[in-house]
Amino acid sequence: MKEIADILKAYQKAKKENKKTALATVVKVEGSSYRRPGARMLITEDGQLTGAISGGCLEGDALRRALSAIHQQENKLITYDTNDEDDAKFGVQLGCNGIIHILFEPIKEDGNLNPIELLQAANQQRKNCVIATLFSLNDKSQPGSIMLFRENECLENLPADISGEVKNDAFDALMSKISKFETYSINSIEVEAFLEFIPPPIQLIIAGAGNDAQPLAEMANILGWEIVVVDGRQTHSTQQRFPSANQILVSKPEGVLSQIKIDEKTAFVLMTHNYNYDTALLNFLLSTNAPYIGTLGPKKKLIKMLDELGCNNVANEERVHGPIGLDIGAETAEEIAISIIAEIKSVFTGGSAIKLRDKKNPIHFYETKNG
Repeated sequence: MKEIADILKAYQKAKKENKKTALATVVKVEGSSYRRPGARMLITEDGQLTGAISGGCLEGDALRRALSAIHQQENKLITYDTNDEDDAKFGVQLGCNGIIHILFEPIKEDGNLNPIELLQAANQQRKNCVIATLFSLNDKSQPGSIMLFRENECLENLPADISGEVKNDAFDALMSKISKFETYSINSIEVEAFLEFIPPPIQLIIAGAGNDAQPLAEMANILGWEIVVVDGRQTHSTQQRFPSANQILVSKPEGVLSQIKIDEKTAFVLMTHNYNYDTALLNFLLSTNAPYIGTLGPKKKLIKMLDELGCNNVANEERVHGPIGLDIGAETAEEIAISIIAEIKSVFTGGSAIKLRDKKNPIHFYETKNG
């Protein structure tokens, strides 16, 4: 969602400056590539790039293709085959070794649903959604980004003959929380659909507004996470100390949960350095469905807290992490923040947190389902 948020911000700036734009989206990958389906980049007519569709090897040619799409005002699908060792211009020497299909869509302000409007809708709510992008590998016609689907909401410009099928498949992707590819027929022309499952960003609740919480908030902001800082001390819990926070709360433990909406992408970090505050807040959190709770400090501290609360059981061991973070030898506040961020990310993505050299699957493993 960070890339989407950056693209939306760049689009609004371009629109204010009366610049035409195009959106480039990776819709399909065969083999290895730096980015996976769903990677996006906004291109302005004067060459400004926001987002990324590769490690830098495709951006130069992508700019030329985007300008062509803007000039002709039509969607274009471009295929880059980096398997050809004689073709170095697309970055074979940078490690690419696959076929990458990228859809270029000029952003039109003609009253019809455009891809930016779909991204805006995805970004407006903390709810899972699916964006459907239709493309053809065998025909010049490219329908493009054509639908946003979530429970109780659907924005679409689908052809009537496939509308029901696409919505049913989007519902399946939404329920399984896994992107998928499907094939449809429009006027006897076969088109593929990338049904991209998009979850909301991680919501990080930092209980504690000390100096060591500041780099944690800053790093979470770089990743595009939504940040809430809460502390009982009015002198510490301020926007000036945490400029990147989406919400600042001055509250006792019993007042925190009434001011926060917990969902399946919410992580709590207890780092007030006040044992009684952390214990009291932990007591309230254990009765919620918060999927991740982390406590700063030694393991014996967490065991003591859970014992006092009468909640030291296997179920709580699964979601309450203490000491919080991965073992990277961290000592400074900044290093500890990296350790905490890495653990939270791995928990929510199901990452193994092992060294990449020991990983058996491809590094950029991206789970999709083929219909």
